[in-house]
Amino acid sequence: MAKPKMSGDTGLVGADAVGRRRLQTALGAVTMVIAMVALSLVGGPAANAAPAKAAAPDAVGTLTSVVTGTFTDAQGGTGTFAGTFTPSQFAPADDHIDATGVLAGQLTDSTGAVQNVSQTQTFAVQDINPVGCQVLDLNLAPLDLDLLGLVVHLDRVHLNITAVPGAGNLLGNLICGIAGLLDGVGVLAQISQLLNQILALLGLLGGL
Repeated sequence: MAKPKMSGDTGLVGADAVGRRRLQTALGAVTMVIAMVALSLVGGPAANAAPAKAAAPDAVGTLTSVVTGTFTDAQGGTGTFAGTFTPSQFAPADDHIDATGVLAGQLTDSTGAVQNVSQTQTFAVQDINPVGCQVLDLNLAPLDLDLLGLVVHLDRVHLNITAVPGAGNLLGNLICGIAGLLDGVGVLAQISQLLNQILALLGLLGGL
């Protein structure tokens, strides 16, 4: 009776050994698959890194401006000015905020003759109008100034800053911050600070 018992036990032991070998083989195969997947995941970004480095960084937003004006030319006719204003600095000044930057454009007299102009100019910010958290409209006060010896009346100076969604939406957050400050009192310095942070994001701060 003992021998059959021993024989049965040996068979069980042999089956266990085979089972363990199969399990080890299966585990080895799974480990290899996991290693290959891990290698592909690590290698994937590396393969894609070169094009990403070569590509230009995404813009966080845009700034556009419209400046129009009129002047009396040497012939006594009415000339026009059309151009842009690119701010590089905002600063509190008494009861308003000043914007300093480069005014550039063309003077066209009544005969059609055109002269290009570009000079550093400071404007008083008249209105700040956030539209949600994506758009910021700034209207600068009208101004009479000397351009190439001509007294030019600028009747419209309008800046539009638009945030591009994504990339953490940093620009949009700053626009939201300005909107939250507009109802406050004595916050010109804080608003100027946020406007300068927007210029820094756009790569315009201090770029005279």
